[in-house]
Amino acid sequence: MTKWMREWSIDAIGPQNLKIAERPVPDIGDRDVLVRTTAVSLNYRDKLMLETAMGLDLDFPFVPASDMSGVVENVGKGVTRFRPGGRVISTFHPGWLDGLRPGSGRAPSYATLGGVHPGVMSEYVAFPEDWFVAAPKSLDAAEASTLPCAGLTAWFALMEKGRLRPGDRVVVQGTGGVALFGLQIAKANGAEVIVTSGSQEKLARALALGADHGINRKSEDWVERVYELTADHGADHILEIAGGAGLGQSLRAVAADGRISVIGVLEGFEISGPAAPLLLKSPVLQGISVGHRRALEDFVGAVDRIGLKPVIDKRYTFAEFREAFAHLDRGSFGKVVIEF
Repeated sequence: MTKWMREWSIDAIGPQNLKIAERPVPDIGDRDVLVRTTAVSLNYRDKLMLETAMGLDLDFPFVPASDMSGVVENVGKGVTRFRPGGRVISTFHPGWLDGLRPGSGRAPSYATLGGVHPGVMSEYVAFPEDWFVAAPKSLDAAEASTLPCAGLTAWFALMEKGRLRPGDRVVVQGTGGVALFGLQIAKANGAEVIVTSGSQEKLARALALGADHGINRKSEDWVERVYELTADHGADHILEIAGGAGLGQSLRAVAADGRISVIGVLEGFEISGPAAPLLLKSPVLQGISVGHRRALEDFVGAVDRIGLKPVIDKRYTFAEFREAFAHLDRGSFGKVVIEF
């Protein structure tokens, strides 16, 4: 007898086209894992995918979202990494297991879940076993679902690529999912953390979460304030969330031989900034497009070891996906999660 499931999808670009549909629970091949979804967390990239497709030629109906946690229901006969009953989370870049990312200089790979590959706003998903990682033991389903994209992005920037050290000064822009993961990861590793935001209320919440300093970018020059707080040293690490012309401010604020991780595009996909600080201070300017599976496994281990608890602004039900998406659109303090 065929088992059915519900999923959210669109048949044309635009969040107004979101609807719930029913289809059979997918079959699995020899190396596949069938997972019952327990939670999905939303990212700004999901908003861009629904609104513009980000230049991708989508297959319709298109199922959105990339980050999920779930319970293994069944496995193919060739599966060795998981067994029924195990708790898992998805990987954002299927197939990028470690080392250099797939693709070439001419055509870098962007074959991710909720894009080239199907999304996860379904009650069940069936993917190859390599597309999953064991979930942290210390987190519930909603918390675990926040790790694959936002959590790993911050971890990859600061730890995998950044080699953050105790005493480093870290500037985190904003209070969204990546930003708050960056705050928590940096503090857990002995850094001094400065958070910038246009909201005094959100700055207060960031300070309560452990930030050392908060700067209201609307009422003061955040670059000058960083110089004051660091005795003109500047920031050793900057999580550049704004993008656009905002990169110029980060180039001014970064320390000599510091590091700027370009993560967000809130101010546009075209970034710009002055050449003088780039040449004189020789900072590392790195783009971060989440990270590979091995780094996610390292991050999961660190989460259990240090007791990191992801910040969830609000939890919604499966039927409330539209409301959750509207919350994401308004902006959040931390993550927006849908529980199944």
